[in-house]
Amino acid sequence: MLELRPAAQCRYDLVSLGEIMLRLDPGEGRVRTARSFRVWEGGGEYNVARGLRRCFGLRTAVVTAFADNEVGRLLEDLVLQGGVDTAFIRWLPYDGIGRTVRNGLNFTERGFGVRGAVGTSDRGHSAASQLRPDDVDWDHLFGDLGVRWLHTGGIYAALSETTPATIEAAMSAARRHGTIISYDLNYRPSLWKAVGGRTRAREVNRHLAEYVDVMIGNEEDFTAALGFEVPDTDESLAELEVANFRRMIEEVTTAYPNFRVVATTLRTVRTATVNDWGAIAWGDGRFVEATHRPGLEIMDRVGGGDSFASGLIYGLLATGDLHAAVEYGAAHGALAMTTPGDTSTASLNEVEALVRGAGARVQR
Repeated sequence: MLELRPAAQCRYDLVSLGEIMLRLDPGEGRVRTARSFRVWEGGGEYNVARGLRRCFGLRTAVVTAFADNEVGRLLEDLVLQGGVDTAFIRWLPYDGIGRTVRNGLNFTERGFGVRGAVGTSDRGHSAASQLRPDDVDWDHLFGDLGVRWLHTGGIYAALSETTPATIEAAMSAARRHGTIISYDLNYRPSLWKAVGGRTRAREVNRHLAEYVDVMIGNEEDFTAALGFEVPDTDESLAELEVANFRRMIEEVTTAYPNFRVVATTLRTVRTATVNDWGAIAWGDGRFVEATHRPGLEIMDRVGGGDSFASGLIYGLLATGDLHAAVEYGAAHGALAMTTPGDTSTASLNEVEALVRGAGARVQR
């Protein structure tokens, strides 16, 4: 399905390109009334690298940038705890106030029951958003050192005028050196609304999509970020997402014949803490679905999609089988949402047990 570079010829199994923010989590409370916060690191692209390192044991690194101050060093320490290589973090001088460069902050409350999760980002002028195409020696990274897989996405593409060009430079080098490229569309209206909205999102994402081997995104992502509309149907809600995805893939893969795999999570939100959860993927002309988990109880939904992506990528790297990969992705995403924070604390044994149908009985 995918022509992967041999692991023995590469220093890294996966490298992610994106921003890492400091998440401030009020726990069970609200941001607006909090008197204390727990801190985590997180970012749509980085979470994939961390999940592959900590849960699946692969060799990963992240390309990003931090302002060189105490918050940046805290973020570095959190990344080091996650086991992700920090060699490609670029450090920018801090002016003492943040007029020109800062580290991104993300205040996120988890939600409960009828109260949905709420996120408020504070990431203007962030160091990662200022990375330029020539700030990294991409040919050294993908050629001399060797990388089997590059992962990036639409969140990073939305952060500044320069980030799409930086992504394109990374993708171009990755393609030259035979590295598989995955991209999570991850459309966020709040990131695009001040810079052209959906029109600009489609312009950027359509161009970058031409480099992608494995495209990840839900129905809203494909509609908002790539412009593929799905007609209304008479299917029930449970059937609608699958039917829409199948119809959309016919259009998407016609427009982008370079896509080797397209995958999405299937989520029906019952409440903030109870979702129906599943996943579907397309590759080699066939569709495969993961085990559907109705009524999945959720502690913290942030990062569930990123953990799906890391499980999917692990499955493709380790087995080459699309059905196994989508099962790994769905199981890993489900487990990630049972703990607080953006990143997964699951183990490979736990993921594989859930794939096999293990329940939640106590382990003694």
